[in-house]
Amino acid sequence: MTINRMFAMLFAATMLFGCDAVQNANNKQKGAVIGAGSGAAIGGVIGNNVGDGNTALGAIIGGVVGGAAGGYIGNRMDKQAKEIEREVPGAEVERVGEGINVTFDESSGVYFDTEKYNINSKSQQTLNKLASIFKEYPDSNILIEGHTDNTGAESYNLTLSKNRAQAVTNYLAGQGLSNGRFETKWYGENQPKYDNSTAEGRAKNRRVELAIIANEDLKREAKQKTGNQ
Repeated sequence: MTINRMFAMLFAATMLFGCDAVQNANNKQKGAVIGAGSGAAIGGVIGNNVGDGNTALGAIIGGVVGGAAGGYIGNRMDKQAKEIEREVPGAEVERVGEGINVTFDESSGVYFDTEKYNINSKSQQTLNKLASIFKEYPDSNILIEGHTDNTGAESYNLTLSKNRAQAVTNYLAGQGLSNGRFETKWYGENQPKYDNSTAEGRAKNRRVELAIIANEDLKREAKQKTGNQ
C-alpha cells in the first residue's frame, strides 16, 4: 500500500526523536532533525512503508548526514527546491530531509507520447531549465527513475521505463553537466504511487522521478562549516 511520502518521513522522525521535535520543525530545521540520527535506520523505517527501499525517497533519506551539517545541507536544498518550483511549473517538488524529490507525471513537465521515449520539444524546455538550475548547484547529485502503470506486459513496461529514464539522464548530461552526477534506475510497473485501477491513477504512475541529494563535497563543506565532524 502506498502512503504519503511526507507522512512517511515524519513518521520515521517521530519514531526516533519524538513528536515535539518534528511538529515544531520548519522546512530548514527538518533537515537537521531528521538527519540527527542514523540515516540507515530512518531509511529502513521508510523503506518498509513505501515498499522498495530503492525508491527516490529511500535514496534521499538513506544519505542523510545529520545534526547541524544536515541543517546546513537542508538550507541549501531549500533554495534549490524553491528555484525549481519557480522555474519549472510542471514539477511536483517535495523537500524531504536533506534532499529534494521532483516528480513529472505524463501531464506535467516531461512528456512522452504513448509507447515512446524520445525527448520532445516541450520536454526539452523543462529539462533545459532544470539543467540550468543544476549548474547553479553543482554540489548535488541526481538519481533519475522511470516508472509506468500496470497496463501491458511487465517486461515491456520495465524496458519502457528504462528507456525513458535513460533518455532524461542523457539529455541532462548533454547540457554540459557531468555524467558522474547522475544515477539512473527503472522499475516499470513495480512501484506505483497511485491506484492503477483508475485512469487518473495510471496517468500519474506513468512518471519520471528525480532525487536530488548532497554530493561528498557538500557534505564535507557542511561538516566543516558547522563543526559537525
